Amino acid sequence: MSQEGHLEVFRAEMLTFSLWDYGVFGLMLLISTSIGLFYALRKGGQKTSDDFFTGGRQMSAIPVGLSLSASFMSAIQVLGVPAEAYRYGMKFLWMCLGQLLNTLLTAYLFLPVFYRLQLTSTYEYLEMRFSKKVRLCGTIQYIIATMLYTGIVIYAPALILNQVTGLDIWASLLSTGVICTFYTTIGGMKAVIWTDVFQVFVMLSGFIAILIQGTLMVGGPGQVLGIAYNHSRINFDDFNPDPRSRYTFWTFIFGGTMVWLSMYGVNQAQVQRYVACKTEKEAKLALLVNQVGLFFIVSSAVACGIVMFALYKDCDPLLAGHISAPDQYMPYLVLDIFENYPGVPGLFLACAYSGTLSTASTSINAMAAVTVEDLIKPSMPNLSPRKLTLISKGLSLIYGTSCITVAALSSLLGGGVLQGSFTVMGVISGPLLGAFILGMFIPSCNTVGVFSGLGAGFVISFWVALGGTIYPPSPDTMGVLPSYGNFCPLQNTSEGLNGTIVLGPLPPLNISEPLERPVFADDFYAISYLYYGALGTLSTVIIGILASSLTGPVKRTSNRPGVLWWDVMKQTSSVSPAESKKPFIKVSGDSPDLQKKAFGSTTLVSGFLADDKALMAKAESEFSNGSEESLCLCTSLEHSCFHLLKETDV
Repeated sequence: MSQEGHLEVFRAEMLTFSLWDYGVFGLMLLISTSIGLFYALRKGGQKTSDDFFTGGRQMSAIPVGLSLSASFMSAIQVLGVPAEAYRYGMKFLWMCLGQLLNTLLTAYLFLPVFYRLQLTSTYEYLEMRFSKKVRLCGTIQYIIATMLYTGIVIYAPALILNQVTGLDIWASLLSTGVICTFYTTIGGMKAVIWTDVFQVFVMLSGFIAILIQGTLMVGGPGQVLGIAYNHSRINFDDFNPDPRSRYTFWTFIFGGTMVWLSMYGVNQAQVQRYVACKTEKEAKLALLVNQVGLFFIVSSAVACGIVMFALYKDCDPLLAGHISAPDQYMPYLVLDIFENYPGVPGLFLACAYSGTLSTASTSINAMAAVTVEDLIKPSMPNLSPRKLTLISKGLSLIYGTSCITVAALSSLLGGGVLQGSFTVMGVISGPLLGAFILGMFIPSCNTVGVFSGLGAGFVISFWVALGGTIYPPSPDTMGVLPSYGNFCPLQNTSEGLNGTIVLGPLPPLNISEPLERPVFADDFYAISYLYYGALGTLSTVIIGILASSLTGPVKRTSNRPGVLWWDVMKQTSSVSPAESKKPFIKVSGDSPDLQKKAFGSTTLVSGFLADDKALMAKAESEFSNGSEESLCLCTSLEHSCFHLLKETDV
């Protein structure tokens, strides 16, 4: 093992979690499970699939907003954001500006469309605007990408914590995966939202505990900021326009905003939450609450990274060989600074896995929702509400089990799981955002155009992401800031157990020959990963417009009424989803007055065209005359329903 003059890291015994830590972690899992049970048993559980997927569309802004925040913060971000701040500095906080721009764009451009059309699945819109095939394409893409991403989100923290602390991978996989699937299956959307609220506070508590203890050990906030400033970690003025630089002001403003827009503007998991609000105003307020929550979470995570650098400025754990990857910084820090505080490392363990639970539960519920709305309801329209609810719960169970299986298979990917998680969502979400932009804002776009755009956007973003993974850019290209190992304790193993302790960085080991790099490797493949989604979106929109022009653009008058953005914006936002469309089935025992009262209770709005109102009046007259036919109750938002009345000449 040893040879003359051979240096190895001086290692103390591996730090690990105590029984107190596991107790704190177990308490978090118990509370999450209890919330699911509460909403499953409360008032007999969920009566309909709408209750299960959208909480009966009666949720208030604050819990929904906090749930939106928690959905972003998976354990990958809990572990990864501090590490990125450690290596790249405080400029990572520009991410919050990208999030703010996303919030404004989502609230003004996308939220009104999904809310006023009262959609449970975002992909219903693609059928309304284009065709059933486009809707099916979007649904399948989303399910595959989300299942892969969720499996990796469950597996990655288990792998990282195992490497640093020896925490058993399979115990953590099964405990979090099974409990998450359980409370999502029995409790539905309300359980997911309220467990997310609880988990947000657990995450913030973990970050705050690390900040307080780390700052005290360094010598106070002034000392932390002084060290950060002297080592270039306070670097908000990075306005380098080079897209290969991993993080700059422009990277976050353009690339970051597009990434967040694909995740919040049209992503099923997020849209499903804000359409669960009582009113559109509450939904917009939920986005604002989400923005505040994200700001505190991201700021806390970045601050933890800066405190961590201040603590390890003279001996980087990565250079010292204590850890093998940047994502292991946080668990190493926690066990190091809280070694004498039993139970506190367990708070961080709960913090990391709260991120995993919130992301996984969100994804499972969203995949079940799109399956029911896009695949089952169109095929079996006569299913009773009770059967649909049972199917919804069964699908949640199936998808939860599938995600645990993917997590187990992720062990075959070795160390590439974190990069894989960003690649999967970036490559899929970017082109899908482009498809919705084509549908809402480009009246001339046709079905061939959107298919061509989706295909091109996927191929281009996948090509660049794959190239960047195989041929990663150099640290200098990405802008990694220097770290130091001048005072790391090393041991001369040639002298046996009594080897001399010396100070200095560990000599590099296992240096392999670099791969032969293609022409694109240092330019096109080297662009920041935050641009992957933007590249997919822009490619989809440009190719979609060109393909539509070549194959015969759709005339504005040929589009289905009420699906373009400006048509939807003409409607009022006063109608809540509680008044969503319901089939009005006439029962022979009902009196004509009661039938007329039920129909007349629909709210009319100033945005309707005159002939829409005339059709409504004509339909009401049919009911008054005792017609035995069932008729769709056209709400104030559904021009498509009036379009049907015109075609059938009611």
